[in-house]
Amino acid sequence: MKSYQRCGRCLYKMKIKVYNFTNKESSGVVVKMSGSKIQKTNAMRILDSAKAEYSIHSYECNGAIDGISVAEKLGQNVDKVFKTLVTRGRSGEHYVFVIPVARELDLKKAAAAAGEKFVEMIHVKDINNITGYIRGGCSPIGMKKLFKTAIDSTAKGFETIIFSGGRIGMQIEMSPAALAGLIDADFADLTL
Repeated sequence: MKSYQRCGRCLYKMKIKVYNFTNKESSGVVVKMSGSKIQKTNAMRILDSAKAEYSIHSYECNGAIDGISVAEKLGQNVDKVFKTLVTRGRSGEHYVFVIPVARELDLKKAAAAAGEKFVEMIHVKDINNITGYIRGGCSPIGMKKLFKTAIDSTAKGFETIIFSGGRIGMQIEMSPAALAGLIDADFADLTL
Protein backbone atom coordinates (compact mmCIF):
# COMPACT_ATOMS: atom_id res chain seq x y z
CA MET A 1 0.00 0.00 0.00
CA LYS A 2 1.54 3.34 -1.00
CA SER A 3 0.26 6.68 0.13
CA TYR A 4 1.34 10.15 1.16
CA GLN A 5 0.77 10.75 4.85
CA ARG A 6 2.00 13.07 7.54
CA CYS A 7 3.06 11.19 10.65
CA GLY A 8 1.76 12.84 13.84
CA ARG A 9 5.28 12.92 15.27
CA CYS A 10 7.16 13.70 12.07
CA LEU A 11 7.68 17.05 10.40
CA TYR A 12 7.86 15.90 6.80
CA LYS A 13 5.37 14.63 4.25
CA MET A 14 6.68 11.24 3.16
CA LYS A 15 5.77 8.52 0.75
CA ILE A 16 5.47 5.39 2.86
CA LYS A 17 5.22 1.72 2.16
CA VAL A 18 3.55 -0.41 4.82
CA TYR A 19 4.55 -4.02 5.45
CA ASN A 20 2.36 -6.23 7.61
CA PHE A 21 4.05 -8.83 9.74
CA THR A 22 3.04 -11.48 12.23
CA ASN A 23 5.06 -13.42 14.74
CA LYS A 24 4.25 -15.58 17.72
CA GLU A 25 4.44 -12.66 20.16
CA SER A 26 2.51 -9.92 18.35
CA SER A 27 1.32 -8.58 15.05
CA GLY A 28 1.47 -5.07 13.71
CA VAL A 29 2.87 -2.87 11.01
CA VAL A 30 6.39 -1.96 9.93
CA VAL A 31 6.73 1.24 7.95
CA LYS A 32 9.47 1.81 5.38
CA MET A 33 10.03 5.30 4.05
CA SER A 34 10.80 5.74 0.38
CA GLY A 35 10.72 8.63 -2.03
CA SER A 36 10.53 11.02 0.91
CA LYS A 37 11.17 14.73 0.65
CA ILE A 38 13.79 14.65 3.38
CA GLN A 39 17.51 14.83 2.83
CA LYS A 40 18.73 11.29 3.48
CA THR A 41 21.66 10.67 5.79
CA ASN A 42 24.44 8.16 5.16
CA ALA A 43 22.72 5.83 7.63
CA MET A 44 19.45 5.96 5.65
CA ARG A 45 21.23 5.41 2.33
CA ILE A 46 23.00 2.36 3.77
CA LEU A 47 19.68 0.99 5.05
CA ASP A 48 18.07 1.57 1.65
CA SER A 49 20.98 -0.20 -0.09
CA ALA A 50 20.58 -3.15 2.27
CA LYS A 51 16.81 -3.11 1.63
CA ALA A 52 16.30 -2.97 5.41
CA GLU A 53 12.93 -2.22 6.92
CA TYR A 54 13.02 0.91 9.06
CA SER A 55 11.03 3.99 9.89
CA ILE A 56 12.08 7.58 10.42
CA HIS A 57 11.10 9.83 13.29
CA SER A 58 11.92 13.51 13.27
CA TYR A 59 11.59 16.28 15.81
CA GLU A 60 12.24 20.00 16.00
CA CYS A 61 15.22 21.25 17.94
CA ASN A 62 17.69 24.10 17.97
CA GLY A 63 20.88 22.08 18.45
CA ALA A 64 21.90 18.98 20.36
CA ILE A 65 19.58 17.81 23.13
CA ASP A 66 19.89 14.91 25.52
CA GLY A 67 18.47 11.49 24.68
CA ILE A 68 15.75 11.57 27.33
CA SER A 69 14.40 14.79 25.80
CA VAL A 70 14.47 13.11 22.36
CA ALA A 71 12.41 10.20 23.72
CA GLU A 72 9.92 12.65 25.24
CA LYS A 73 9.66 14.66 22.00
CA LEU A 74 8.93 11.42 20.12
CA GLY A 75 6.49 10.19 22.77
CA GLN A 76 8.55 7.01 23.24
CA ASN A 77 9.61 4.89 26.20
CA VAL A 78 13.15 6.00 27.22
CA ASP A 79 14.19 2.34 27.43
CA LYS A 80 13.45 1.91 23.70
CA VAL A 81 15.46 4.96 22.57
CA PHE A 82 19.21 4.33 22.33
CA LYS A 83 22.29 6.53 22.14
CA THR A 84 25.58 5.82 20.37
CA LEU A 85 28.78 6.21 22.36
CA VAL A 86 32.33 6.02 21.00
CA THR A 87 35.30 4.94 23.10
CA ARG A 88 39.02 4.31 22.68
CA GLY A 89 40.68 1.23 24.14
CA ARG A 90 44.16 0.82 25.58
CA SER A 91 45.24 -0.52 22.16
CA GLY A 92 44.20 2.77 20.53
CA GLU A 93 41.30 1.10 18.68
CA HIS A 94 37.86 2.70 18.77
CA TYR A 95 34.72 0.90 19.91
CA VAL A 96 31.06 1.82 19.59
CA PHE A 97 28.41 1.09 22.21
CA VAL A 98 24.66 1.49 21.69
CA ILE A 99 22.82 1.84 25.00
CA PRO A 100 19.46 3.17 26.28
CA VAL A 101 19.46 6.98 26.58
CA ALA A 102 18.54 6.93 30.28
CA ARG A 103 21.36 4.55 31.20
CA GLU A 104 25.09 5.05 31.78
CA LEU A 105 27.83 3.05 30.09
CA ASP A 106 29.72 0.80 32.50
CA LEU A 107 33.30 1.20 31.25
CA LYS A 108 34.43 -2.12 32.80
CA LYS A 109 31.64 -4.04 31.05
CA ALA A 110 32.34 -2.13 27.83
CA ALA A 111 36.04 -3.02 28.03
CA ALA A 112 35.19 -6.69 28.54
CA ALA A 113 32.83 -6.61 25.53
CA ALA A 114 35.59 -5.00 23.44
CA GLY A 115 38.26 -7.43 24.63
CA GLU A 116 40.31 -4.58 26.12
CA LYS A 117 41.76 -3.98 29.59
CA PHE A 118 39.98 -0.62 29.69
CA VAL A 119 38.15 1.83 27.45
CA GLU A 120 37.58 5.56 27.82
CA MET A 121 35.11 7.90 26.18
CA ILE A 122 36.53 9.92 23.30
CA HIS A 123 36.52 13.71 23.58
CA VAL A 124 33.48 15.40 22.04
CA LYS A 125 35.78 17.46 19.80
CA ASP A 126 37.08 14.23 18.22
CA ILE A 127 33.69 12.74 17.33
CA ASN A 128 33.51 14.21 13.83
CA ASN A 129 37.06 13.23 12.89
CA ILE A 130 36.57 9.66 14.09
CA THR A 131 32.98 8.93 13.01
CA GLY A 132 32.01 11.57 10.47
CA TYR A 133 29.06 12.52 12.66
CA ILE A 134 28.51 15.38 15.11
CA ARG A 135 27.57 15.25 18.79
CA GLY A 136 23.86 14.53 19.08
CA GLY A 137 23.68 13.04 15.58
CA CYS A 138 26.01 10.04 15.86
CA SER A 139 24.47 6.91 14.34
CA PRO A 140 25.91 3.40 14.69
CA ILE A 141 25.31 3.05 10.93
CA GLY A 142 27.46 4.84 8.36
CA MET A 143 30.50 5.88 10.36
CA LYS A 144 33.73 6.57 8.47
CA LYS A 145 34.90 3.10 9.46
CA LEU A 146 33.07 0.00 10.70
CA PHE A 147 34.18 -0.12 14.32
CA LYS A 148 33.64 -3.09 16.62
CA THR A 149 30.18 -2.42 18.05
CA ALA A 150 28.15 -3.78 20.94
CA ILE A 151 24.46 -3.14 21.57
CA ASP A 152 23.12 -3.31 25.12
CA SER A 153 21.32 -6.61 25.68
CA THR A 154 18.15 -4.78 26.82
CA ALA A 155 17.54 -4.03 23.12
CA LYS A 156 16.61 -7.69 22.59
CA GLY A 157 13.53 -7.09 24.76
CA PHE A 158 12.02 -4.80 22.11
CA GLU A 159 10.68 -5.61 18.67
CA THR A 160 12.24 -2.34 17.45
CA ILE A 161 14.58 0.26 18.92
CA ILE A 162 15.10 3.91 18.04
CA PHE A 163 18.54 5.48 17.54
CA SER A 164 20.12 8.45 15.78
CA GLY A 165 19.56 8.70 12.06
CA GLY A 166 22.85 10.55 11.58
CA ARG A 167 21.56 14.08 12.03
CA ILE A 168 20.18 16.03 14.98
CA GLY A 169 16.39 15.88 14.76
CA MET A 170 16.32 12.57 12.85
CA GLN A 171 15.89 9.11 14.41
CA ILE A 172 15.70 5.62 12.87
CA GLU A 173 13.53 2.82 14.22
CA MET A 174 14.30 -0.77 13.31
CA SER A 175 14.71 -4.27 14.68
CA PRO A 176 17.72 -4.63 17.01
CA ALA A 177 18.59 -7.96 15.34
CA ALA A 178 18.55 -6.31 11.89
CA LEU A 179 20.74 -3.48 13.19
CA ALA A 180 23.22 -5.95 14.71
CA GLY A 181 23.35 -7.93 11.47
CA LEU A 182 23.92 -4.82 9.39
CA ILE A 183 26.81 -3.43 11.46
CA ASP A 184 28.16 -6.81 12.66
CA ALA A 185 27.44 -5.95 16.29
CA ASP A 186 27.22 -8.18 19.34
CA PHE A 187 24.78 -7.90 22.24
CA ALA A 188 26.23 -7.47 25.73
CA ASP A 189 25.36 -6.19 29.19
CA LEU A 190 26.89 -2.70 28.98
CA THR A 191 25.21 -0.46 31.54
CA LEU A 192 25.43 0.29 35.26
